[in-house]
Amino acid sequence: MTQIFAHRGYSALFAENTMSAFLAAEKANADGLELDVQLTKDGEVVVIHDEKVDRTTSGTGFVKDLPFKEIRKFNANKKGEKKEPIPSLIEVLEWMQSNQLVCNIELKNNLFPYEGLEEKVIQLVRKYNLNNRIIISSFNHYSIVLSYRTAPEIETAPLFNERIYMPWVYAQSIRAKGIHPKLVSVSDEIIKGSMENGIAVRPYTVNKESDINRLLRINCTAIITDDPVKALKIKQQFEKRP
Repeated sequence: MTQIFAHRGYSALFAENTMSAFLAAEKANADGLELDVQLTKDGEVVVIHDEKVDRTTSGTGFVKDLPFKEIRKFNANKKGEKKEPIPSLIEVLEWMQSNQLVCNIELKNNLFPYEGLEEKVIQLVRKYNLNNRIIISSFNHYSIVLSYRTAPEIETAPLFNERIYMPWVYAQSIRAKGIHPKLVSVSDEIIKGSMENGIAVRPYTVNKESDINRLLRINCTAIITDDPVKALKIKQQFEKRP
């Protein structure tokens, strides 16, 4: 049955990519999380989507130009009064020791290559013994190949937002076990074809009820959604249908 992944945590109600959003996703009984990682100036893996901190925090500047100590001073919660720091990946993986969530780590290295990001993420995943609960994805497919070569035991999944002919063939060619396409770029036939060829499909970002029901009908591997509570409610209703 289709799994529900919380996109940047429960980002429909909580500040994206914060521990509050991740904790809320766990409380909602989501099957997994999707989050984004980049490297600070001094090489710390931090959880943030944009290359700049401006949109999601009280700070300004590029993540790559800011040391970890400085970046932790910014408030990553613009949706409420509670101040929250940008999480480190270490903080998230430590917390994952207390649950059974799957975590899709997106390497945000398409604009800036962030040399060594793949190795640092893999080293941390192995340190916390989470190899079988992590999926590494990226729009940078060279990074996907490097991740597989470095850690073939960790699942990889290329991200793409355009239509690809027979994407399962492409995924197999780079040794990926899944694909994470933009929802509008995949038809039911492509999703079914991929899954029939052993490739997991987890489209993003699926928020409309009609789209959620569409993917449930074809038993898509997973959906990545901003609102896991809504998606899980629709899934429960779907499973009760005769």
